[in-house]
Amino acid sequence: MKPSFRILKTVGKARLGQLLTAHGVIETPSFFFCATKAALKGADLQTLHRVQTPVLLANTYHLMLQPGAPRIAAAGGLQGFMGWKGPTFTDSGGYQIFSLGHGSVHEELKGKSRPQGRLKITEEGAFFYSYRDGSPWYLSAEKSIEVQQALGADCIFTLDECTPFHVSTEYTAQAMRRSHRWAQRCLDAFNDPTAQYHRSYQGLYGISQGGIYPELRQESTEFLNQTEFFGHGIGGSLGTCKTQMYEVVESALQGLCPERPIHLLGIGGIEDILYGVSQGIDTFDCVAPTRLGRHGGALIRPYYWQTALEPFHPRESINLLKACFTEDDRPIDDQCLCPTCQNHSRAYLHHLFKAKESTGGTLLVTHNMFFMNQLMKEIRQAIEQENLEVLSKKWLARLA
Repeated sequence: MKPSFRILKTVGKARLGQLLTAHGVIETPSFFFCATKAALKGADLQTLHRVQTPVLLANTYHLMLQPGAPRIAAAGGLQGFMGWKGPTFTDSGGYQIFSLGHGSVHEELKGKSRPQGRLKITEEGAFFYSYRDGSPWYLSAEKSIEVQQALGADCIFTLDECTPFHVSTEYTAQAMRRSHRWAQRCLDAFNDPTAQYHRSYQGLYGISQGGIYPELRQESTEFLNQTEFFGHGIGGSLGTCKTQMYEVVESALQGLCPERPIHLLGIGGIEDILYGVSQGIDTFDCVAPTRLGRHGGALIRPYYWQTALEPFHPRESINLLKACFTEDDRPIDDQCLCPTCQNHSRAYLHHLFKAKESTGGTLLVTHNMFFMNQLMKEIRQAIEQENLEVLSKKWLARLA
């Protein structure tokens, strides 16, 4: 069946909804964990189910290079290849094109440059060299759709050029309009029933571009609304700070077709999710929660910082590598029901990281995934009960 989206309730701009896919129902607002290479680092399938993970997002660029789209298609798509029975999304490879030329968002904002010659973008697509073996590759709009259809995800994205922050308005406009032309080509390829890997159950998301410029974001909105996409993604440069990011998100959302699901690409901070939900964002994805866990960071609920046992701390997480946890026999959070908090102390987790045991990262990834899934569940309940603002104040009080 084709995916569908239904809005069950709205409170202000916030929406409670359901994304119905061929492989299951996604309750929204929802957070997508990134199984970039058809695996989520630090967690096996049993753990994903145990912490009630609703959906995974895999990466076109990486899976195109290894093991290759035909191999995954032959195994029955991502579900058959991974053994994952739930819904999946795939991104288009556009962000990886950006990172080839400019590095990560963090690197780009700090002005760190990448070696020239690794990437060439033309009207036809992007030419680049594999990070695995140096072999030449070409990713066009049509190729991105072909790969994503082979991967068999429930919902996929159009190929776009994610422009960096440090470029002119003129180049941002040029790249945005090229991305629009690519998006139309993606839609044409997506709708071709004779395509080798055509999947009748997939939905295609178009992506808002235009960088930090409101007039360009509005031009992108007009294009998206006039084009028959299933959903919308908000991508590209979102600025250099939270204030600017929120301004860009509001600009991108202004006038965007309200009947379609809206996904905010690459954003996963608690404050940012609460803000995005309040503005009408339905789904989010980010590597941050699992990456944080693999490096010793544990997400913490706000009430914990209001107890006499814990000093006030304005951050969203604690770093268990710090010496202060050497003899701390409490769980990460004594009210958390995740397997890690139910069975292990901070001192033990600290020891695992100091001893360079990979189990430490696995246990913290489990906690952080459970944490994010519970956060999204609380957000959905808050919209249902019409007290999202109260919930947001509770979570954000420590950040004031």
